Amino acid sequence: MVDDFRAFDVIIEDERWAIELGDAERLARACARAAAAIEPRADGGAALLFSDDETLRDLNRRFRGKDKPTNVLSFPSGAPAGAFLGDIAIAFETCRAEAAEQGIAFRDHAAHLIVHGLLHLVGYDHEEDEAANVMERLETQILATLGVLDPYADRDKRREEPR
Repeated sequence: MVDDFRAFDVIIEDERWAIELGDAERLARACARAAAAIEPRADGGAALLFSDDETLRDLNRRFRGKDKPTNVLSFPSGAPAGAFLGDIAIAFETCRAEAAEQGIAFRDHAAHLIVHGLLHLVGYDHEEDEAANVMERLETQILATLGVLDPYADRDKRREEPR
């Protein structure tokens, strides 16, 4: 695992991230280290943009054809493992709203989005149920090493409850 994350660039475009998280860069690097410890392909450089809904909406429209904000976007470089993995962007307002809606700490949800984005950079996706289950289990395992509770636990419980 890489202990020197100089190649992990963190750009704080929206200062609300720094205010809300304190040390956003430290959280990002902790997420990168945790991901690389469990998924070796995540052991490479990346760039993380802490941004806002307006920027993510623009990126989502330009690169995915969806004219709406989203919580996280990943842009894989396609380079081999250990090289620069790609770019991640996360939206402040959407992250804050989702955390409030789910009743979880903002910092924990931000960590989840960073880990989620990193896994997309190394090829994981959630388009099919089986792939989503694999990705979610890996996210949960990585987040647990950071002291973050399973972000899917309540959703899974709701699935099991009678309607």
